[in-house]
Amino acid sequence: MRQTLKSDGISMVEVMVAMMISGIALMGTLGAVEISSRHAQQSVMNSQALEFTQGRLEVKRSVRWQLLLEDDLDRDGIPETHMTDDGTGFDVAPGDGIYTAMYERDGITVVWTIETDRPGPLSATSMVKIQATASYLGRNREQREVRVATMRANPSYVGQR
Repeated sequence: MRQTLKSDGISMVEVMVAMMISGIALMGTLGAVEISSRHAQQSVMNSQALEFTQGRLEVKRSVRWQLLLEDDLDRDGIPETHMTDDGTGFDVAPGDGIYTAMYERDGITVVWTIETDRPGPLSATSMVKIQATASYLGRNREQREVRVATMRANPSYVGQR
């Protein structure tokens, strides 16, 4: 008579191999989730930066021409920011017809400029270029930027261009 060995059940080696394979698969999954999370966070920052810049442009397009250089950031009726052309802060050179202001919110710095078509007072210009730039730190701590711009004409301008 011949005896056959019958194996009923799982050996300890098989359990350890299965656990190791499951662990490797789980580590890969967790890595993918972490990368997805970082990309989602980057997308949120980019969307916020775009929202902030577009918001600045919309405000500048909708205010009366005389109030173009003032900003009521908290909407309480009192302007907190007066754009200047004095060569300080983000303004490069005094008297160049480029007025600049900025604010920081949620890790995003928004700088907006109003560039006149000629140096001088705002009332003496026929049109302006309005630009808003939002900058923030990206995933790898690199500086990221979102920039939007538009033109606006002076509704009461009388004169030659």
